[in-house]
Amino acid sequence: MEYLHRTVDQELDELLPHASAIALDGPKGVGKTDTAKRRASSMWFLDDPAQRAVAEADFSLSTLATGTVLIDEWQRLPAVWDSVRRQVDQGSPPGRFILTGSATPVDAAGTHSGAGRILSLRMRPMGLHERAIETPTVSLSKVLTGEHPEVRGETRISLKDYAHQIAGGGFPGIMPVPPRLQRAMLDAYLQRIIDRDLPEQGFEVRRPETLRRWLAAYAAATSTTASYSRILDATTGGDGAQPAKTTTIAYRDHLTRLWLLDPIPGWIPANNAIRRLQQAPKHHLADPALAARFLDLTATSLLSGAGAGMIGPLFESLCALSVRIAAQASEARVRHLRTNAGEHEIDLLIEGVDGQLVGAEVKLAPQVSSGDVQHLLWLRDQLPDQVVDLMVLTTGTTAYRRSDGIAVVPLALLGA
Repeated sequence: MEYLHRTVDQELDELLPHASAIALDGPKGVGKTDTAKRRASSMWFLDDPAQRAVAEADFSLSTLATGTVLIDEWQRLPAVWDSVRRQVDQGSPPGRFILTGSATPVDAAGTHSGAGRILSLRMRPMGLHERAIETPTVSLSKVLTGEHPEVRGETRISLKDYAHQIAGGGFPGIMPVPPRLQRAMLDAYLQRIIDRDLPEQGFEVRRPETLRRWLAAYAAATSTTASYSRILDATTGGDGAQPAKTTTIAYRDHLTRLWLLDPIPGWIPANNAIRRLQQAPKHHLADPALAARFLDLTATSLLSGAGAGMIGPLFESLCALSVRIAAQASEARVRHLRTNAGEHEIDLLIEGVDGQLVGAEVKLAPQVSSGDVQHLLWLRDQLPDQVVDLMVLTTGTTAYRRSDGIAVVPLALLGA
């Protein structure tokens, strides 16, 4: 299968000549190993029992070959992390180590954070701009400069295409296959998490069906700030049984370690410029396709009455995935903004490295009205010195700027 360029590739190209060790973190199947292998001169796969046994016998890794060394699934042997950190302290050259991991270690307390020695980069499933279905014409990095770059471009990507991208997901090994096989592979992916990955993290799933119900309730809350108590209430089974709150807290903790949950935090400004803001996160799974599978939604049903209530939240989740990947390349963070009473909210708030802000609203329909931008205009009025640009992400065909300066960008045309 042809390798599709990832946004994190440009980050690695920029950082490897200067950093001795870089860790690529993210859920299984997002392509961490393939991306790292393209830069490695030697490789260790610690999910291979034989190679792990050799590494266990020499925690110092003193016999490694020269060049860039890839240590894959490092969390299978957490002591390797500390060995890498020590070698960095001892003067390892730039580009010496790439570590990939699909879970944080069970006993993280025994592993040094690596702060200042090992640089961590998050790798998510592929954003829309990475899937080679369209050529982006609007760069988020240029938008973040505050120079109001020209917004232009046309796309033939339609709502039907977006539904297929939501249902098919951004896992490189799953994307190219027919829809029926995609669904089977995504179901198997989720089953593996329940049957194998969670137990390997030391979490015994006593009632797998209860966990699936909780995950389905979490998926149904995609792109909302629903309280965890409401998600728990929605987990009640047909027999009236409901998991204990402590059980669902354990679900959240362990699924977060596996990078399966990927909520967007609420934005809290350092200077308290806007008061009475919610801190509750917006709920997202690692990929909207996983949410669709928990809810038994296909590309076809998303466009019918059965999926009418979820196509909007899942499109927003696809936007969030793409924006977070693009923002990371520019050292920017993505948050959401919602006042306590809910009178104002911004779907995605992108905060640049210098504190500059870009507000983005998500609209499923192709047209944008004055009512669709009122919260963005409010944000600009509240923070005129910080807000450098505003945009609405749509399913339309044309990218342009409105007379009020707000960019209207079809998601397919937004790139890093």
